[in-house]
Amino acid sequence: MRQLGFLDKWLAEADQALRITLGPAPSDTRNSPACAVEENEMTDAERRQAAGLMRINHAGEVCAQALYAGQAATARSDHVRREMAEAAREEEDHLAWCAERLDELNSRPSLLNPLWYAGSYSIGAVAGLAGDAWSLGFVEATERQVESHLDDHLDRLPAPDQRSRAIVEQMKEDEARHADMAVAQGARTLPAPVQGLMALTAGIMKVVVYRV
Repeated sequence: MRQLGFLDKWLAEADQALRITLGPAPSDTRNSPACAVEENEMTDAERRQAAGLMRINHAGEVCAQALYAGQAATARSDHVRREMAEAAREEEDHLAWCAERLDELNSRPSLLNPLWYAGSYSIGAVAGLAGDAWSLGFVEATERQVESHLDDHLDRLPAPDQRSRAIVEQMKEDEARHADMAVAQGARTLPAPVQGLMALTAGIMKVVVYRV
């Protein structure tokens, strides 16, 4: 089998970025948790609230795809590269579920998704260059913060929106498993200032994405 050259790999990464940020939602490998949940009536205000929160979640999954792709591109070991690719495949389910739910809510993804992807890919690549243990530590820290953010969304979702709630609950379960995977593979704990900067960046992004 022919080995991919630098240009081939670059084109593959660019194709992935365009597919995730501008293409149709990827096909999920698992049925959406919302499939078995009845759609309840919501007021216009509740629907806008749900849509804003699910847009944040969708943008977060775009970032997750980019982070894992960047980390896989610069991983030192094939084993870690495979783990990153497997986690990214599972995150594609989340991306598909959020996109589907946004459509149901008559809303749309963030208009800034290409920007979020580019920034997250760069961060992921830098984390990978720091070494596999630090890269895995970045996965753990990111997923723990995402767990907390999803808990906040479970509190803020309108009570009638049980379909979005089912999706967020499954996403939270999956993110916890990804964090545990990183720890099991030898993740190093990131310094507190780095984790604080990550949380600050994510907070700014959420405020923007809720509306744009």
